[in-house]
Amino acid sequence: MNKLVLVDGNSIAYRAFFALPLLNNDKGVYTNAVYGFTMMLLKIIEEEKPTHMVVAFDAGKTTFRHETYGEYKSGRQKTPGELSEQFPLIRELLDAFQISRYEIENYEADDIIGTLAKQAEKEDWNVSVYSGDKDLLQLVSPKVKVTLSRKGITNVDTYDEQAIADKYGITPLQIIDMKGLMGDSSDNIPGVPGIGEKTALKLLKEYETVENVLESIDKISGKKMKERLEENKEQALMSKKLATIFSDVPIDRSLNSFTFEEYDKEKVVALFKELDFNTLLNKLDVGETEETTLQDEDIEYEVIDEVTEEILQSPSALIVEVISENYHQADVLGFTIVNESGKYFIPTEVASQSDVFMDWAKDSTKKKWLADTKRAVVALGWKDIELNGVAFDILLASYLLNPSSSSYELADVTKERGKQLVEYDETVYGKGAKRKVPEREILEKHLINKAQVVYTLKEDLENELKKNEQFELFSELEMPLALVLAKMEITGVKVDEPQLKAMGQELGEQLALLEKEIHELAGVSFNINSPKQLGEILFEKLNLPPIKKTKTGYSTSADVLEKLQDQHEIIGKILHYRQLGKLNSTYIEGLLKVVHHDTSKIHTIFNQALTQTGRLSSTEPNLQNIPIRLEEGRKIRKAFVASEKDWVIFAADYSQIELRVLAHIAQDQGLITAFKEDMDIHTKTAMDVFHVKEDEVTSNMRRSAKAVNFGIVYGISDYGLSQNLGITRKEAAQFIERYFESFPGVKDYMDRIIEKARENGYVTTLLHRRRYLPEITSRNFNLRSFAERTAMNTPIQGTAADIIKQAMVQLGEQLEEANLNARLLLQVHDELILEVPKDEIETVEKMVKDVMENAIELDVPLKVDSSYGDSWYDAK
Repeated sequence: MNKLVLVDGNSIAYRAFFALPLLNNDKGVYTNAVYGFTMMLLKIIEEEKPTHMVVAFDAGKTTFRHETYGEYKSGRQKTPGELSEQFPLIRELLDAFQISRYEIENYEADDIIGTLAKQAEKEDWNVSVYSGDKDLLQLVSPKVKVTLSRKGITNVDTYDEQAIADKYGITPLQIIDMKGLMGDSSDNIPGVPGIGEKTALKLLKEYETVENVLESIDKISGKKMKERLEENKEQALMSKKLATIFSDVPIDRSLNSFTFEEYDKEKVVALFKELDFNTLLNKLDVGETEETTLQDEDIEYEVIDEVTEEILQSPSALIVEVISENYHQADVLGFTIVNESGKYFIPTEVASQSDVFMDWAKDSTKKKWLADTKRAVVALGWKDIELNGVAFDILLASYLLNPSSSSYELADVTKERGKQLVEYDETVYGKGAKRKVPEREILEKHLINKAQVVYTLKEDLENELKKNEQFELFSELEMPLALVLAKMEITGVKVDEPQLKAMGQELGEQLALLEKEIHELAGVSFNINSPKQLGEILFEKLNLPPIKKTKTGYSTSADVLEKLQDQHEIIGKILHYRQLGKLNSTYIEGLLKVVHHDTSKIHTIFNQALTQTGRLSSTEPNLQNIPIRLEEGRKIRKAFVASEKDWVIFAADYSQIELRVLAHIAQDQGLITAFKEDMDIHTKTAMDVFHVKEDEVTSNMRRSAKAVNFGIVYGISDYGLSQNLGITRKEAAQFIERYFESFPGVKDYMDRIIEKARENGYVTTLLHRRRYLPEITSRNFNLRSFAERTAMNTPIQGTAADIIKQAMVQLGEQLEEANLNARLLLQVHDELILEVPKDEIETVEKMVKDVMENAIELDVPLKVDSSYGDSWYDAK
């Protein structure tokens, strides 16, 4: 028996769109309607097992019904753009599933479904109709069932003749009469004013049809009802006509041409990957093919006991395996190489004793593709093994293509593409304290698979980078930067441990004194670090007004205490106690724990693939986060010193780089002129905003101008500015308004970049770094506002990050070319820290300034301030 399934494409798409939150893939394309539609399709295919299937669509806004009633469907809201752009994807989805789709000018999807249902009924086929529209219930017959989505998308009710009788007490055909009497607001079918569903059903149970009702007006009780029916006779008949599904659409295909056998798994899988439908991929019976998995128990590879030149082809995918989270001085578990000649596992002891391998590793003409260049170069560098010739890096390529990903482990990179090509490291090695090296054969296969993934993915990732105009950013900035950072990590920065310990002792004394003073002010000894005890002292003993309560008592968080500072002397001392306590535990004790026992240096790890703006960060420890607002915090920098005698610490800092980038990107002539004339930008802003001359700018005016200058870069609101300056929101709003009047190019840039983000789904830096912003069209105000602020800021902050990275790469090259001993140590925000022999200071100062100020060409000059001294503290 043939089974025909007919789907109302427009209706199901609408239901899916409004049932699910706005989803998008990593390119910013909206996918929630497609996702919901796909869920329904999979459910239908599984439950109905159709032999034939058609999805019908409305071909346009105008149909033959508009000839009868011009206002038909006129009350409907315009289709949201986020939904409209998904219809082509739904059609592509149907083609991949090899499901027929049909639309025809002047007719609605309902009419196509009605026509095909009637034809199939005559052929004695079973028919199932899927929609969200009750109008289609009129098609129900002994051979036709109609399923309506009730709530969400896959939560449905199925109707046969008995179900309609049970729910409405009428026959399927009387659905048309019901609509004729009560109308349908969603389609703007007028019906008879004042008659709702309950009254319509009551009349139809007695008189069966609209025509009979109108012929029996005299018999109907109720003066008003009679008047309404009498006055709207033509409208009732027209409404019935509008609600009637036309079942004679000139369809130019036979029923048998709508055969559904099996979907094209390859196309469906490819589309699901493109749309990031990873959960739905698991529902597909796609099998474990060579394309989707390389976890083959019988994988062929060779274990090398003597390295020969024949196996070291170019290019080769190379895995240098260390399982320690901190890869500095970690044991290398082995090497795997995959190239045209085969797959090879080289034990560490074999590689390290092979001149052939060592020569190949350091040969820059022998191209290697790696999973994580910096990790490999650093791990080998500690073993005095030089690695050159790195031509591709999976981690960095993946990061540029999808900067919002939470992981760039090879397993996640492949999974993101709908494949599971390699096990997670955690699965193979274990987690935390249970982390250990597995049996040799398991290790070998895992590493071979990782190398195979690198070899397999390289071409796809490279093509994606080129398509995004990001290959130059990848190959000329991020790749060489990885080598610069690796060198910095191995070099490390010298720490004066005795001085750091002395600072800790001094802080301990200050904390003891503060504790005594706090106890005296409280009139009792208590544990200052206990929120419960502190809350009782402040809000019960001292009777300070409680601002916020938690489940366990009073809140003593920093924001609460700051609001109470004027209430009692004890508050300021508690805040200072906390600050010094954090300095001591996190920075003094924390730094002492990570000083390397052999080098007396701290070897931080620079995270190159973490932030969505492109900025670098550091961990183990975080040297970018040492607090410098407190003098006690600044003093910690005194412990960072040059590693050799007669050397100094040299610091070079970009001056107001983000504002200079803003001036260039916004093309605001006022800002451009100010920077070209080397004016103090905050004074210039104060002059323009307050309409005063330069010598009339007060310190408060300049402070306010500085707050708005830097706030504008981050899309500051009137509320945010009012909090920063301690003024009213109205005053802050006026301040921002005057700023935009003074610098109209900035306002124009902000409007343009938000519009561009909406259009593309992402924003870019000057060097084509992307940040995807799917929330830019969110219906949630907070999400949308955050995305808009991010759209304004990312091109500026990201370009500033790219500039300092560019400077690091160029500086690394020039220091090497000039055969100088000076070394790059740290990058902290807009600042580069070097250690320099005293006899190279003059040369290095000139070189650093020249490189940093010319790292990129802008319409305004970049400005760098530099200084040096015996410690990082003295260099500032």
